[in-house]
Amino acid sequence: MKTFFSFVKNRLISLFCALKGLHVLLKTQTHARLHLLATVFVLVLSGYFRIAAAEWGLVLFAVGFVWAAEAFNTALEKLADAAVPARNPLVGQAKDAAAAAVLIAAVIAGIIGLIIFLPRLLPVLFAN
Repeated sequence: MKTFFSFVKNRLISLFCALKGLHVLLKTQTHARLHLLATVFVLVLSGYFRIAAAEWGLVLFAVGFVWAAEAFNTALEKLADAAVPARNPLVGQAKDAAAAAVLIAAVIAGIIGLIIFLPRLLPVLFAN
């Protein structure tokens, strides 16, 4: 029985650490706060238009993909800053590549959003 409680305790500790990481993202990263606004907007839009289950899957995947890329980017930046405090061109390139990953994820998410929502928004925007 002790091992079960240790297992649960360790999972709760891991969850707490992950939530601390999310807090760091939202507190220190302006783009993470923008991603949060975009996430809320997209989820509200998805509910309003009652998108299909498969579309929900794509939307949630896209949102999660952007958040994961942002979290990895932040982790890499913080580790790089701690490991190499002085300016270093290779560290700069690594940070730029990580930022590019977030950009790629955001662009793909935007394209998925356009594919799903544009056909629903155009009639609303141009209704007479």
